[in-house]
Amino acid sequence: MGQVKTLDEIKTMIRARTGKRNVFRRAQQADVESVLERLTDKDPERWAAEWSRVAADYENTGIERERRGQHRDAMEADLMAYTYYTIGRYPVPHTTGKKLCFEKSLELYEKAGRYFTPPLMRVEIPFGAQTVPAYLRIPQGDGNSAVVINFGGIDSFKAECFEYDEALLAAGFGTLAIDMPGVGECPIKASTTAERLFSAAIDYLEKRADIDPKRIAIMGRSFGGYWAAKLAHVEASRLRAAVVWGGGVHYFFQEEWLRESTHADSYLLDHDIARCSVFGVKTLDELAKIFPAMSLKAQDWLDKPSCPMLIVNGKDDKQTPIEDLYILLEHGATKSARVFPGGHMGQTPQTLPTIVRWLKSELA
Repeated sequence: MGQVKTLDEIKTMIRARTGKRNVFRRAQQADVESVLERLTDKDPERWAAEWSRVAADYENTGIERERRGQHRDAMEADLMAYTYYTIGRYPVPHTTGKKLCFEKSLELYEKAGRYFTPPLMRVEIPFGAQTVPAYLRIPQGDGNSAVVINFGGIDSFKAECFEYDEALLAAGFGTLAIDMPGVGECPIKASTTAERLFSAAIDYLEKRADIDPKRIAIMGRSFGGYWAAKLAHVEASRLRAAVVWGGGVHYFFQEEWLRESTHADSYLLDHDIARCSVFGVKTLDELAKIFPAMSLKAQDWLDKPSCPMLIVNGKDDKQTPIEDLYILLEHGATKSARVFPGGHMGQTPQTLPTIVRWLKSELA
């Protein structure tokens, strides 16, 4: 098993990620340093408070710019406030302060979203007696858009789909950003039957007059890639394409890998808490008892029909075994795959453009 990182190791990783990846992609170096110099321990409440301090400054700037009618500048300030509130809740809102950060992150993201092009629509997808909150963006056009259901993993919630949504919209697709089971505002925890959440999203999209029901695709990142792989089989007749980006399907769910990959060098902090939170359990021992049942091999899906599938990962991934990419290729229908250099998800400058090009060919 990997080692829990020291505070200094965490700070070093944050500096390396600032302006580049994950929730730190929009963060500014000066803001980050103002937080890191005040972080004296790994207390999650201190973490939430320090990032909230920086976020509040941008939030107030956004209010002032809005008052002046400077809508574009207000949007940028609100996105920065959202960024730091999101870091404050990262990886999951499991304490009082982090929950407040999560609530504020949604508030500021939705506020900024009024000025997105196209604007952000918060929709409520019917789900039995419940609803599933999601963010829908539809490009202006003929009212018959292809749409990509877009979602992340254990620590990347629907608002963190923003950069991916922007790339998909630029390619002419609509986007539906949603929380995978067990994270964000999703009403259910992960389980062997939680894919019904995404089936409800497909039901919803098929009924919209501005969506082409024959051109619905799904793109899941990190743990979200698991759900994309499962939905490619479960909804083979309704999905036009599926992108499995860094997702586990079988080996990932074995106890040996679970214990070996938790606290992987590539993960910033609280990996165990984030993984357990998705399933509503408290310890890795509890998670190890239920994890193997999630395997698509154990559930007998791998040789069943699927929609066209693109499988992507980094060849040196320490969070999801590359063997899970190959087991998908070895079973069922012929699939496309691309292995990139590097670690989890193979995040290179060419990765997302490669995925978008493949989706354009499949959704044409």
